[in-house]
Amino acid sequence: MAGLAAVSADGLIVVDKPGGVTSHDVVARVRRLARTRRVGHGGTLDPMATGVLVIGVGRATRLLTYVIGAGKSYAATIRLGQTTVTDDAEGDVVASTPAGLVTDDAIRAALAALTGEVDQVPSAVSAIKIDGRRAYKRVREGENVVLPARRVTISRLAVRAIRRDQPDVVDVDVAVTCSSGTYVRAIARDLGLALGVGGHLTALRRTAVGGFTLAEAAALDELEQRAPEVVTLPLAAAADRFFPRREASAAEERVLSHGGPLDSVGIDGPYAVFGPTGGLIAIVSEQDGRARAEIVLAPA
Repeated sequence: MAGLAAVSADGLIVVDKPGGVTSHDVVARVRRLARTRRVGHGGTLDPMATGVLVIGVGRATRLLTYVIGAGKSYAATIRLGQTTVTDDAEGDVVASTPAGLVTDDAIRAALAALTGEVDQVPSAVSAIKIDGRRAYKRVREGENVVLPARRVTISRLAVRAIRRDQPDVVDVDVAVTCSSGTYVRAIARDLGLALGVGGHLTALRRTAVGGFTLAEAAALDELEQRAPEVVTLPLAAAADRFFPRREASAAEERVLSHGGPLDSVGIDGPYAVFGPTGGLIAIVSEQDGRARAEIVLAPA
């Protein structure tokens, strides 16, 4: 838990989400522990998935839009030889094709072809909205849903192990680093399609979101044991971790805290601006020679 501090009314909590619960379930439990309803999460994990889930409390919920957009890393297992309706182990198997003859070299080559900037079709059973309704709800009601492809970046897709423990299926353990919006179960589906045997995801563990890793993640049971003191990364420390930093004078602090612009200083944004006493004022970006607040976080 290095780098974390005890109770703050505003801050981030890096949770190690257990399997079998939804991201919303985690938010609900943290609301009870933190004694506030102003709690949100920085990127959904499916119920079967485990690992890093960044929770925002109080004013730190306003940072979550940046957390959601951050790159993410995963450890995953893909099973070749079976296709499921959900592209993961939570759905029924709809097709089986013996995969025992697929070579290790073929698997590695197919994964390499899925790496880089790719146009990925999200899983039909996803939370993406179509005309205001979630895709997975449409699928459950019997609709044939095909979502449009979206450009994502898969910067790392490395084989950790190839296991042939059962007849007709091959389990491939992979390490994935990717942009926001990437569906790892879609990678499993596309690997199976490329090899002609089908595939789905059987295990998924998120190991990092931006700079937040499992090394500092707390289990829900650990947080509950510390209640009512919920472990958080305080707001200013969280922003300092996540963004480039700019120091402001007292005069600049007054201007920015009331929504006014500052002179630009040539920092690629967004970045965090801190006052003379170390308090976080705002998240800022620069355009046309001015630095303007995207969100003001100084206390009212």
